Amino acid sequence: MQQNQNEAAPHSSALNKIYEETDYLEINTGGKTIHAKRIPGKWRTLKWWTSSIWLLFFLGPYLRWNDRQAVLFDIPNRQFHIFGATILPQDFWMLSLVLLFFAILLAIATTLAGRVYCGFFCFQTVWTDLFTWLEEKLEGPPQKRRQLEQAPWDAHKIRVKTIKHLLWIGIGLLTGISFAAWFTDAYQLWGSLFTFNAHPAAWATIVLFTTGTYFLAGFMREQACFWLCPYARIQSAMVDKHTLIPAYDAKRGEPRGRLKKGDDASQFGDCIDCKQCVAVCPTGVDIRHGLQEGCIMCALCIDACDQVMDKIHRPRGLIRYASFDELEGGEVLPLYKRARVWVYGTIMLLAALGITWGLTNLDAIELTVIHERQPLFVLESDGSIQNKYTLKILNKTMQDMPVTIGVSGPKGIALHGSSKPFIIQHSKITPVTIFARVPRKNLQAESVPILFRVESPDNPELATERESVFLGPK
Repeated sequence: MQQNQNEAAPHSSALNKIYEETDYLEINTGGKTIHAKRIPGKWRTLKWWTSSIWLLFFLGPYLRWNDRQAVLFDIPNRQFHIFGATILPQDFWMLSLVLLFFAILLAIATTLAGRVYCGFFCFQTVWTDLFTWLEEKLEGPPQKRRQLEQAPWDAHKIRVKTIKHLLWIGIGLLTGISFAAWFTDAYQLWGSLFTFNAHPAAWATIVLFTTGTYFLAGFMREQACFWLCPYARIQSAMVDKHTLIPAYDAKRGEPRGRLKKGDDASQFGDCIDCKQCVAVCPTGVDIRHGLQEGCIMCALCIDACDQVMDKIHRPRGLIRYASFDELEGGEVLPLYKRARVWVYGTIMLLAALGITWGLTNLDAIELTVIHERQPLFVLESDGSIQNKYTLKILNKTMQDMPVTIGVSGPKGIALHGSSKPFIIQHSKITPVTIFARVPRKNLQAESVPILFRVESPDNPELATERESVFLGPK
């Protein structure tokens, strides 16, 4: 280690370049635009790959399933189509489980690795990263972007700024259209937009998302994380001393100091105060000050620090994913000993099982039986007892369907008013009034159970049953 430290001094030219690039850095208070430095590295590559998941947001609406959109949230008709399954309001209890699943997933991810969602998956982070990438391609690295901001308006600045903002608005517009496409047929939406016949709700959604994306990702950037997102403020309730977070190893890095030619490197720690970790941070925080509200844990500071350690011939990992237990030299608690992980995992498993059960048990037909209360029964002239029922039949398929109604129960029970097949409309409830009659001699009690069955004569597998009661005199 002593030898490595002594070898650092000859590399003064590389260090001088690093220091020159970061002399302008200040702690962000929202009054200035942060122009984070972009450098390649393992975590930057991972960040691009995780960001690419959002391609599903743009491409998903164009997937087809049979003769319709594969995933369509049809709010006007109150039905969600997810590939072969159609979920109607009666099945929206599953939505609660889906929300619970992802809420607990976020909690367990934070418990294990801090704000990893913010750093690698959050739409605000991803869109801001894309916007700033375009900005760098057009305006150059951070120092040139600052110079351009302070430069007077001339033809060059107007041209570059115009192109940048047009691209930003274009991305925002595509974001708005993609969001609207999840709620209506995507291909029809594009056609209605080009002919200016789109529904006012579609136009309003597109304008809202275009404007929001443009301002949030283009101007507010990290300030949206600071002031608008509540997650930064509740993370302290989910992060503990066992959580892996991007952390600065103060025992190894301190006392920090800038290396100059001829300095005795042995008097300093491994941190040479180059501030590269701050230069690459999209929110402008200094990781060396410990866990902070502004840190989105994107780990880009790890890439920056590792590259500096390579240049001065010191081991990597001065900034690394580590828990407070590890940094303090304590015992690193194994995953299976963490009670919070077990609790979160159990809730997630139960929610996932509930969602799976619900999706695999979605009936194509749903039946509700309502017994007439006034009168409860009628004594017919032939001595039989008659009960009146209203059957509400929900067709969850996408086609109209012929069905028949049958009943089983006491001996001699017969239905009147439903002898022939009739059509139930797709995605709607069809009410049917029927009468059931039972010879009085066959009634053994004041109330006996009966079972209604509705099925399609074309496909007997499309059927459902519902139990009710048949009432008679004492």
